[in-house]
Parts: sequence; structure tokens; C-alpha cells
Amino acid sequence: MKNRPVKLFAVVPPGLETICRRELQPLGVRSTRSVRGGVEFVGGLRELYLANLWLRSASRVLVRVGEFRSRDFPAFFRKCRQLAWGEFIRPGQPLKIRVTSRKSRLFHTDRVEQVVREAIGHVLGEPRVDSSQVDVMLVVQVIDDHCLISVDSSGEHLHRRGYRKKAVPAPIRENLAAGLLLHAGWSGNLPLLDPMCGSGSFVIEAALLAANLPPGSNRHFAFMDWPGYRAGLWQTLLAEAGRQQTQLKIRIEGRDLSEEALDAAQQNAAAAGVAEWIDWQVGDVLQLPPPEHPGLVICNPPYGGRLGDATELPGWYRRLGLLFEQYYPEWKLALIVPDPGLLSGWQRDLRNRLSCKNGGIEVCFVCSDQEKA
Repeated sequence: MKNRPVKLFAVVPPGLETICRRELQPLGVRSTRSVRGGVEFVGGLRELYLANLWLRSASRVLVRVGEFRSRDFPAFFRKCRQLAWGEFIRPGQPLKIRVTSRKSRLFHTDRVEQVVREAIGHVLGEPRVDSSQVDVMLVVQVIDDHCLISVDSSGEHLHRRGYRKKAVPAPIRENLAAGLLLHAGWSGNLPLLDPMCGSGSFVIEAALLAANLPPGSNRHFAFMDWPGYRAGLWQTLLAEAGRQQTQLKIRIEGRDLSEEALDAAQQNAAAAGVAEWIDWQVGDVLQLPPPEHPGLVICNPPYGGRLGDATELPGWYRRLGLLFEQYYPEWKLALIVPDPGLLSGWQRDLRNRLSCKNGGIEVCFVCSDQEKA
């Protein structure tokens, strides 16, 4: 991709669009617009690289390759053939094409994919398909005869930071954890506790955020395989990021009832380079006392399966609410719940709510309305 302004799109878990838009502002990105499932913006190579390097809440970053109307396959082929495929694909590179079509004359998705491959083959020579490795992924959307073709610049999903060496059941994705931290207003200036930390997503993402470490600094991106990849620019951006790192002056603590979970969290924190900034403690959330200085307590409590019996949920949540009122009255509270009705009877005002999905399950993220942490 040449260093000229193009249309870009950050794919975001539904509910976090505003958070992602805010993240783009300090990257020097202009002309942003939130839509369902993502944020549209404009930028060149620098902005594209920065978005992949720094966005904490995004899932991937797409480059808009072409946008046009077409009502038949011959016209679709001609317009696809005119696109700048050589900026993104090398002859012979493994290629995957994901097609969706709605309310369009080009309704046969397999045929749409075939025509796109034929157009690329006409320009570059036929790209091969290798199920074990895909270097380039294209996203083709056809809606009401309006065709939008994008290339994925990220490769692996952006939640794959590269530090999750060991997992436990029901982990929260890294980009969702980071997005919820940002939604809660936490910026690394007050202590943070996750009393049910599992494999450590919240505390690790909190440490990365507080230290101003970019989440994408230790991984490979799809744009690095493009013909126009500028390794020098990437290294410059990494060096700039390194100079922006700060030292933590607050306490971050992860707790869990499971020693196995804490072991996984510690391994993941070490891989992320933030282990020295996190304190760990084994114990039951309903029994351990809080740290001395108040801040933000954030957690992803059980939804039922992790407790063994969903009928136990109401009683367990009542005890949890009493615990927070007794031991954490001065703390800001944020948690993921499968049903806000489970919070009935809680004294804390948790009207700051965000609907989202965690592991494919519809959940609600709730925050207290105390002064932002």
C-alpha cells in the first residue's frame, strides 16, 4: 500500500465502537465515524501501522480496496480487475476470501469468490490456496448491489497479543478486557483489583495500559507480508512507542480461588512483560479482605456453569453484593453479569451499563457511578 490516505475500518466487538474511536484520536487519525461493529477512519501507512500497534479494543483493521455498484458478474469482474491488487498480494501467496451477500443480484457467494479470484489471477497470476497457511484475507460484502472489498491488515485476530501461554476455562478476550477497562474510565492512576482473575486478562491489560505499552508490539501482522511493507517505518513506530513507556506507581492485584488459574495468569503476565507490576493471591472472593487503598475492583464472575449449578447464582450474587458493600464501599465497582436482574437488591448504583458479548454469550458490563478511576 502506498503512503496515501485511504479508507480504513477498525472491526470492534459491538458496544465498544465509541471506545475505539477515542483510542484513534491520539494516533493522529482524523475523520472517524462509528458504525455498528466498528469505526471508519482515513489514514496512510503510518496510521494503519499505528492502529494495529496501539488499538486495545479492536479485533482487526481492514483496508478498503474497492467500492462500487454492480448488478451482474461480467461488470463485477471488470471492476474487480481494475483494483490495485499488487499493493497487497504477491503472486502465489495463499489467499482466503470471505463473502457475504444480501439483497443483491450477486447472491451466489461461491460465484462471487470465484470471480474475485479470476480478477486477481488476471492481474497477478493465480494466487494459490493453502489451508494450512493464509497470508492474505479478503472480505467481500455485497449489499443491495453495492460491493465493498477489503483486505485484512492484521492477520491473526488482534486479541491475540501473543502473551497467552496458558488458559483456563471461560477466559475473557484481551481486547474485550481492555475495552471494558477503558469504558470504566480506568487510566492507570488508581489501584486495581480483579478478585476472580482467571488467566489474568483484566490485570494484564490493565498493566499494559498503565505502563502505556502497545498491545501489538510482539506479534506479526498481515501487512508485513504485503509488497509495499515498510519495515523502517514499523521500527520507527516501535522505537517511538518504547520512549512513551511509563513506570507504574499504583498497585494491580489479581486473585483467584484456583491455584491453577493463578499459575496460568502469572505465566501470561511474564510473557507480556508485566509480571513485576502485578501482585497475586490465592483465595475466595467472599473471604479475602480488600487491599488497603481504594481504586477499581473489576471482575468477570461465574455465569452458572462455573459454579456447577445455575440455581445457585442469585444467592451467590447476593452474597457478592453484600461483600462489596462491606469491604469495598469506597471502591469503584465494575463487573460482567449475564443478567442485570442478578444485581437486584444491591445498594451500589450500577446504572452505567454496556451490552456486549463474552464468549458468544450476551452479557452486560455494569459500572458504579462513583468518580471515575
